[in-house]
Amino acid sequence: MPYIRHTELEAFATRVLAAGGLGAEEAALVASSLVAANLRGHDSHGVMRIPFYLESLAKGEVVAGADLTPIREAEAVLVADGHWGFGQTQTRRLLERLAPKARRMGTAVGTLIHCGHIGRLGEYCELAAEQGLVSMLMANTHGHSRRVAPPGGKAPRLGTNPLAFGVPHEREPLVLDFGTSATAEGKVRVLKIAGKTCPDGWLLDAEGRPTNDPNALYANPPGTILPMGGTQAYKGFGLALMVEIFAGALSGGVTVREVPMNQNGNCVFMQLLDPAQLGGAEHFAAEVRQLIHFVRGCPRIDPASEILLPGDPERRTIAHRQMQGIPIDEGNWKQLAALAERLHVELCPVCG
Repeated sequence: MPYIRHTELEAFATRVLAAGGLGAEEAALVASSLVAANLRGHDSHGVMRIPFYLESLAKGEVVAGADLTPIREAEAVLVADGHWGFGQTQTRRLLERLAPKARRMGTAVGTLIHCGHIGRLGEYCELAAEQGLVSMLMANTHGHSRRVAPPGGKAPRLGTNPLAFGVPHEREPLVLDFGTSATAEGKVRVLKIAGKTCPDGWLLDAEGRPTNDPNALYANPPGTILPMGGTQAYKGFGLALMVEIFAGALSGGVTVREVPMNQNGNCVFMQLLDPAQLGGAEHFAAEVRQLIHFVRGCPRIDPASEILLPGDPERRTIAHRQMQGIPIDEGNWKQLAALAERLHVELCPVCG
């Protein structure tokens, strides 16, 4: 398994995306987003996405350099059309236009339709936290990609429908980012490409039987990813259903149906809140600080263990991977190398 320095990987990803048809600025932005996901250990949202992004670009399913157009705008609302632009570009634009509204009004809600895959939702929560804003994001698959069956069902009805919250806290914001399924579809895809099996509790085959074979998810008829929650999976599926409604219906976008109306992508719901306009910035910061201190001070079952809060695992993984490099399994690296060769892009050096 090659290990690649994050700076080298980001430069390589930028070159590949640019050679594949993105403008220089957008290629750098998307590459930075993908490698940031790898740095945090979210490889399912990292550079393994590049071949799929460029395939979608070649098919015309995603558009380089697309504009973001307001459909409806008010003091605390922005409904926008992404014109099937790259999700990292368009979601950052939504955040940039929504943040001043939140600071003026105390809160602001933005939605985005006709948008490519936006990547790791926690990225936008981190950006909001840097501005002192509390955030909540949701995304569906724009009515296209179904992966999750309701408890008791054996056919997919919803996407993995991620949800994220962000809370500013000094230099260590609390960022909770999770799919409402047992795992992200991208993690299954990573294992499929790597030729590995999935852990127990992730997948069912087309007959509703537990399986560890990632290929079962992409079979015809397809298998499904279990909802989040194990024996309480109905709660995870219920949460996914709410995300589908917020992101797909409330946004003016599209919810899932038997025959998709468009290509795969994301509808997005984003809410930003300014603590200064609510309970007060200083009060908010003090309460979050004391709460974190109180929670971390909980007596531990194992004295050698630690109390981890949202964002802690990612910060540790960043520190480790910045030192050791980002690991990429052989299957995914072969795909990237083959794509680079086809686009006449020089491979980046490996460090392990």
